[in-house]
Amino acid sequence: MENKALERRICVLGVAGGSASGKTTIIKKVREYFGNDIAVISHDSYYKAHDEMPYEERCKLNYDHPDAFESERMAEDVRRLIKGYPIEMPVYDYCVHNRSQETVRIEPKQVILMEGILILENRELRDLMDIKIYVDADADERLMRRIKRDMIERGRSIESILEQYSSTVKPMHEEFVEPSKKYADIIIPRGGENAPGIDMLTTYLTRMLRL
Repeated sequence: MENKALERRICVLGVAGGSASGKTTIIKKVREYFGNDIAVISHDSYYKAHDEMPYEERCKLNYDHPDAFESERMAEDVRRLIKGYPIEMPVYDYCVHNRSQETVRIEPKQVILMEGILILENRELRDLMDIKIYVDADADERLMRRIKRDMIERGRSIESILEQYSSTVKPMHEEFVEPSKKYADIIIPRGGENAPGIDMLTTYLTRMLRL
């Protein structure tokens, strides 16, 4: 039986877009607007575990291909949240390129926000969304943001960042991420800098929750 504790309208929002396109900034703005009424589920948390591989081999994996993710588990977790049950979301450690032994407990909320570069590419995830967002940004801008983020937050060298970008990030973006834009209900150009686009999104979400 479904948990009857959540009787208000639940809205599932998907935010996709290229790596370093500005998804995090938009999600931060949405979280500020809805406060405690939002649960954020990241596709990156569902990278497959590779305990059987040494670190050197894990570094060579393609983390921008749909097969890198345990998307079925993410979809099942979102379905549980929709039904009113908490989940234990995996934790991914970017420094060692592997899933951590820890999990994060996520409680069901009125707004469930799914984010990731490939969530619109996956039909099972896409079918769970009430609103599908694609954050669009210039490729050069995304690369500069990615270099800054990965060096500061993930302790990576610029050589390794550029190597990964040219070998997997860019080709996978062109093959999978960019084409998934066709599934979006709303496209927000310029990422987190687009204040009118973010305002439009929060207004639309608020109206949906009142239906």
